[in-house]
Amino acid sequence: HIMATANATSFLGGIAENYHSNLILGGTEISVVEADEFDRSFLQLSPNIACVTSMDADHLDSYESPDALADSFIAFSEKVSGTLIVAKGLPLKGLTYAIDASADYRAFNLRIESGSCIFDAQTPTSKIENISFELPGRHNIMNALAAIAMADVYGISLENIKKCLGTFKGVARRFSYKIKTENFVLIDDYAHHPTAINAVENAVREMYPEREVLVVFQPHLFSRTRDFIDDFALALNKFDAILLLDIYPAREIPIPGVDSNWLLSKIKNPHKKLTQKKNLLKDINNFSGKVVVMLGAGDIGALVDEVSNELLKAMNHEV
Repeated sequence: HIMATANATSFLGGIAENYHSNLILGGTEISVVEADEFDRSFLQLSPNIACVTSMDADHLDSYESPDALADSFIAFSEKVSGTLIVAKGLPLKGLTYAIDASADYRAFNLRIESGSCIFDAQTPTSKIENISFELPGRHNIMNALAAIAMADVYGISLENIKKCLGTFKGVARRFSYKIKTENFVLIDDYAHHPTAINAVENAVREMYPEREVLVVFQPHLFSRTRDFIDDFALALNKFDAILLLDIYPAREIPIPGVDSNWLLSKIKNPHKKLTQKKNLLKDINNFSGKVVVMLGAGDIGALVDEVSNELLKAMNHEV
């Protein structure tokens, strides 16, 4: 969104709400690409400027071990011809960014005002005050800070950077409000890794600290569920109530013993249940709280539209 002011062409991993597309066509001089480590595909790139936001273990079906995953990130960093920007704490050499910690790019003075996140940012040479950003959660502030760093290194003015952050509407299925009223909130998010689930839970608590929160989670991949079973259980356990759908297999065949019942057994919170798609609406209606979060990378993305439509119909009927 920021680089669109420089006539960049961008290819994204999700649908940008400002453009209703994952492809933003601009000129031919600058390309912005969102890539990840799955299948080592990011090693096909040779960027001038790059940012590594995380090196969390994931896509272990594509790697022999976490060490092999880390080695691929090191190999990627060596392909950057210009400036590498990294989240502080990652074992890579480059400009760093962080929240409330010493770094080349630093966000601080975070607060929520009128439903938006407001923060200040320090760059190596200047300071931006009162940045307004619609997306909640520290993970989204970190993403905004990464964008500030990349745009600043490229040469976009801090004034334009601040303006663009204030108009950015986010990406579909990234903390997307499907219903947002005083009495009920339904949020849709692509989170399918324990770290991402924790980030969403933290963001929900920031926005709705006094409300009970129900999570509906569809695990994605048998191998990922197996590899992170305990971390998934710990992340989901933080919600007030949990509904689990069956594992979405995607490209995999079932692994014996790896299913949502196993994950359910690992969750200590007693307010938990394994549900089916046909029963989901009823189970959500049985929840007494007013905030529901639907998470996963499978076909839950289509299911959330069905659920939100039915809930809205019921609300309109009540009125």
